Amino acid sequence: MYPERSAQIERKTGETQIALTLHIDGKGKADIQTGIGFLDHMLTLFASHGLFDLTVRATGDLHIDDHHTAEDVCICLGKALDQALGDRRGIVRTAHSYVPMDEALGLVAIDLGGRAYCVFDAEFVTPRLGQLGTDLIFHLFETLAIHGRLNLHAKVLYGRNDHHKAEALFKALGRALDAATQIDPRRQGVPSTKGTLIA
Repeated sequence: MYPERSAQIERKTGETQIALTLHIDGKGKADIQTGIGFLDHMLTLFASHGLFDLTVRATGDLHIDDHHTAEDVCICLGKALDQALGDRRGIVRTAHSYVPMDEALGLVAIDLGGRAYCVFDAEFVTPRLGQLGTDLIFHLFETLAIHGRLNLHAKVLYGRNDHHKAEALFKALGRALDAATQIDPRRQGVPSTKGTLIA
């Protein structure tokens, strides 16, 4: 009844070259190589906890900084999600997840209704986590929301360690997205009283 929900995205610019494959109904297999170790770690957690199969190969102008590569990976991830979901027929659509990571607690709530918006409420003390600037984390969530056409709210309720805060958010993102993308066998058509989701 429902087609295989997967997508392959390639993006090549003067700043980056990216190939990304996403299978929504996967087993949590991740093979991530972006050149940014902490981003690889976060995307691996995202895929594992969301049970998505995700492969990423990215090369970019890391001699400048991490911004272009990290941003373009999330552009591709958002586009792959949007493409794989198709018309979003039969999906649960909205979901949320609380995830603790030691002393930190993260919350992510998602609506796959097609309206791109991101609210991000988290403060980081350190300027970088490995090679990834902490100021980029909000931008990565926002970029995913825009290109994936989803409403995404992310919040760190409390925590001390920046690694733990980021990890809680990426795990919660995967779990919330997994729940929202599930097919509800009771639902006929798209999950909207309008009869359509915003294009």
